[in-house]
Amino acid sequence: MKLLLVEDDPSMRATLERALSRRGMQVSSCGDGLQALAQWKDSAPDALVLDLSLPGLDGLQVLEQGRRAGLHTPVLILTARGTVGDRVMGLNSGADDYLPKPFDLDELEARLRALLRRGPASGAEPASSPLQMGALRYEKESGAVYHRDQVLELTPREAALLQALMARPAHAVSKEKLFELVFPGEADVQYEAVEVVVYRLRKKLAHTGVTLMTLRGLGYLLKEE
Repeated sequence: MKLLLVEDDPSMRATLERALSRRGMQVSSCGDGLQALAQWKDSAPDALVLDLSLPGLDGLQVLEQGRRAGLHTPVLILTARGTVGDRVMGLNSGADDYLPKPFDLDELEARLRALLRRGPASGAEPASSPLQMGALRYEKESGAVYHRDQVLELTPREAALLQALMARPAHAVSKEKLFELVFPGEADVQYEAVEVVVYRLRKKLAHTGVTLMTLRGLGYLLKEE
């Protein structure tokens, strides 16, 4: 995979470039919106990972101008902006997927490879497939979770935990990784707080046909009944 990584934080950019290169990707990177647009046009990457907060042009401007120029590269927005409004704005501007910081590298890699399997974006209809397991559906655009056609009432932390597990079906996710996703930047919270969110989410998943399982020493996973 030939990947263009656009991230304004030098430390984050270097870390991601190393990590993704180790996973077999050919990574080029930059930290400026104007440079990103030029590299996108010149290098024709297989996929683009795009931060929103950039100098020069912000990420949405890069995305909109690239799509207007006929660039159909699959684009994954990677950003600290985590509100539903920001997600919808990015997707409506032509992004194919959206991953808020902090994130798990396994999920980032899986989403990038899924974008490649889907093929190039059309430029007109942003593609963002929901996460699906049995009768549960997580809509990435809105952040809403549905059981069949009914919205499942979840707290933001319960939804974050469910999304992390649905992104890795039949795979255990460690308590440490879930903590990073559910309690980002909250150093005063103990790891055991994840267990409270798991307990509450497990009760809400009763009768949905999906079970939240605890695997001692490994973490948690979702399984269809």
